[in-house]
Amino acid sequence: MTINNIVSAIAGVVIIISLLLGAQEISPFAYNSNWLWLTVFVGFNLLQSAFTGFCPAAIIAKKLGAK
Repeated sequence: MTINNIVSAIAGVVIIISLLLGAQEISPFAYNSNWLWLTVFVGFNLLQSAFTGFCPAAIIAKKLGAK
């Protein structure tokens, strides 16, 4: 997997988990609506990395040996 694929996979998993934990109307696993802030954080990081090229998840993936 490339770094871009790893970043996309991590973002997707974190968004799904935060929606399951935060969206009380649609999820049987809803815990607290404050989990939706995690979705906002991930979305913001994806948006800023598109413009700046700086992505903390990509840095971590590279240090772990991804191509």
